[in-house]
Amino acid sequence: MEATAFCPAHITGFFKAHLDDSQNNLENLGSMGAGFSIKQGVTTKVKIDEKNGQESNFKIITKGYQPDKTNISEYVLNEFLKFGEFSTKFFDIQHKISIPVGYGLGSSSAVALSLSFALDQALDTKLDKTMIGQIAHNAEVNCKTGLGDVLASFHGGFEIRVKPGAPGIGSVEKITIDKISIIMICFSPISTNKFIKERLPQINGLGGKMVNRLLESKNIEHFQDMSLEFAKYVDVMTPRMQKLVEELSKNNIKCGIALFGETIFSMISKKDEDKVMEILQKYPDGIIIKSELDNNGARVLNN
Repeated sequence: MEATAFCPAHITGFFKAHLDDSQNNLENLGSMGAGFSIKQGVTTKVKIDEKNGQESNFKIITKGYQPDKTNISEYVLNEFLKFGEFSTKFFDIQHKISIPVGYGLGSSSAVALSLSFALDQALDTKLDKTMIGQIAHNAEVNCKTGLGDVLASFHGGFEIRVKPGAPGIGSVEKITIDKISIIMICFSPISTNKFIKERLPQINGLGGKMVNRLLESKNIEHFQDMSLEFAKYVDVMTPRMQKLVEELSKNNIKCGIALFGETIFSMISKKDEDKVMEILQKYPDGIIIKSELDNNGARVLNN
């Protein structure tokens, strides 16, 4: 029994966190906000065999960019183990991560969601798609690696998260836009957890207003302007980010900030690609990613 699934990376431009729930259900926690999914992400392959003397019932291998721990994968696996009697089975899990980890690209949620889809297929549990999404969302919230990325990358595209929560509870409004290029530069990671805790009142006041503003305009230029305003307001801008933003602005290039990471993105027409690449290549300490929107969201891949 084996299966492979993919989940796109997701970038949040601004958000409003919802961390209180009277019933304390992880499914109801999450965030409103806006962002987009890209073609790169996490591909997860699951292979299930009979146990053959191994002490553990699983192994997790990561190729490409490396996460600092595997707790989110273990959480997802343990949830699926509740659906049957698998004590004689050995789970070989392989994540291939094509985006830097910890830079605001939603790598944790892509790990959780791609694994959730792959396990459902490999075990033939035939869960409803929203249930597959809820397991990944709960893993992310429980492990404190994010809030709204699972809901967003579950749907894909350029989205506004209009109601917080897991897939099936939270909801998104997808915005259709013409074909664009997305170019990003990642300088260094930022701890999501630290930022959310310390700056919640400021984050929520502005994030909520921005959701309403973007629902009216549904415009990628406005989205990028608001993302920049949000990043400045919650004070995540570093001097080199500021310098690059100013240089892009002088060349009439809009950009936004991936939350939370020292990462700048620009959603542009194809004709501006060369101009943006020329500017970003002046910053050799950054990882440059060139991409497009992924409109399909997380999915099982045909083996």
